Amino acid sequence: MTLRLLRGRNRAKAVVLCLAVASGSSACSGVAAVAKTGVVPAVGAESQYANVIGQIGGKYVSVSAILSNPNADPHSFEASPSVAGEVSAARLVVQNGLGYDTFMSTIEAASPNPGRKVIDVQKTLGLPDSTPNPHLWYDPDTMPAVARAITADLSSIDPAHAGYFRANLVKFDRSLTPWLKALASFKSSYPRTPVATSEPVADYMLAAAGTLDESPFALQADVMNGVDPAPEDITLQDGLLTGHKVKVFVYNEQVSDSITQAFRSLAKQNGIPVVGVYETMPTPGYDYQTWMLAEVRALERAVADKISTEQL
Repeated sequence: MTLRLLRGRNRAKAVVLCLAVASGSSACSGVAAVAKTGVVPAVGAESQYANVIGQIGGKYVSVSAILSNPNADPHSFEASPSVAGEVSAARLVVQNGLGYDTFMSTIEAASPNPGRKVIDVQKTLGLPDSTPNPHLWYDPDTMPAVARAITADLSSIDPAHAGYFRANLVKFDRSLTPWLKALASFKSSYPRTPVATSEPVADYMLAAAGTLDESPFALQADVMNGVDPAPEDITLQDGLLTGHKVKVFVYNEQVSDSITQAFRSLAKQNGIPVVGVYETMPTPGYDYQTWMLAEVRALERAVADKISTEQL
């Protein structure tokens, strides 16, 4: 069990209290909302999932995101009464799983709604609880599977518009092509490029691009979970940067502490370009697929031209 999961469970206690205030009759309001407005109320725990719900559901969904601030540390999030109300009223919920957004399951359990469909991405992908990296949206295989699940559930909730949802799924799958081509192109042009990372936020995408992540995973996991990394791992990471053993330093823009800031400064001092990555969608102007494409292009600029892209 990671510290991230423990944090989620500690926050969950507050969520239950919120529900007593916020959700009294709201568990049934989602059903009423569809009947009255013809629009399915939906929630994405993270903005990237909410964005994909919106792309599939179009005009027939009303979707909100719980974690959406690209300038905030998502690990410090605490659910409010308004969040509890949104989740309990939703007919469709998409959440990440793997302990990343445990508060969602707590809210759902405290406000049972037989008409609510929940897509847990971990379960959709068939991943065990021991999966060490919860940042599933960076894996090119994730969102096509999630989009299919969203299409199926929306079609069940609102069968009159199933054809509309299926057509949007086709459009969504096609819209991923530029990202997938960019990954393949990078892998072909810059095979086995050595990189260093502050934590495993974009590790799935870096693997798909054919890079070699030289940073110890123990260090990445410690940073992710708010634990001080072992001195020997810090020394190894410092050596990657001062010894110019990597071409890029990939840095989580949303979570920063003295250790990760020191790594970033060391990369800059040694002429190693920095690429910032995010846990929720950067704003403004991005959807899921253009965000992913922008990250690959930033990686390519770093390797080809030694240009940093610290913020999108």
